[in-house]
Amino acid sequence: MKKAVFFDIDGTIWDEKQQIPDSTREAFHKMKERGHYLFISSGRTRVFIPDKALMPLGFDGILAGCGTYGEFHGEVKFYHRISLEEIQRVNDFLGTLSAAYILEGRYFLYLDAERFPEDSSFPQEMKKEMGEKMIRVTGNEDSLEVSKFCVNYLAESEKQRELERVLEPDYTVIHRGGNFMEIVPRGFNKATGIQEICRILGVAHENTYSFGDSTNDLDMLKYTAHSAAMGDGMQQAKDAAEYVTSPLWEDGIYQACKYYDLI
Repeated sequence: MKKAVFFDIDGTIWDEKQQIPDSTREAFHKMKERGHYLFISSGRTRVFIPDKALMPLGFDGILAGCGTYGEFHGEVKFYHRISLEEIQRVNDFLGTLSAAYILEGRYFLYLDAERFPEDSSFPQEMKKEMGEKMIRVTGNEDSLEVSKFCVNYLAESEKQRELERVLEPDYTVIHRGGNFMEIVPRGFNKATGIQEICRILGVAHENTYSFGDSTNDLDMLKYTAHSAAMGDGMQQAKDAAEYVTSPLWEDGIYQACKYYDLI
């Protein structure tokens, strides 16, 4: 029976230097030999997923932007875009908080470097990675194409509470640690993306598996029939998963795939 297996990227497939263990590559190869569907399931939006580094591992499809986008064999199956009027409202609101943030879409990432603290290397790192696919928010307000966004820095805790008060009726605010918050339209998460792509492909829920390490993986770890959290991942992910595997660099993916007889 063909199974569908969903993998987070950062902290699951690769480390902070985007290095992938050989054992992980071997596990993907063996799963493909057995005919399973392999999917990326990431909080990153589509433009931020590096095809050259990841697709040769054998992935059949990509779920991006915390369930707002899905593709299979290169064909887009669904995509939710925040309306222009709404993201303009959000952009104006974040400005009143003096927030440092990044708006994320299918084709571009939007970031104003001057909003970040002077000692933050984040804008420069993003520009280096994204090149011309990262553009300014300012000057592009009338053409923003966004499906989710992240707030990377708020100077005061009361501003964080104000952000949550204003946005939570329409968005899910995911705390990723420190000042980093990932913000997704309500009704969308990694689990809804998995549910939709499995409906399209006719994969039974009992044949779904997920692998993750952090708080934006909680929905899919709880939703899929089987789930594994990385041994060096966040405690919330370990609590949500069915199985806790070894850390990323201790053959975590390979060990979990073996445990579930996927290889």
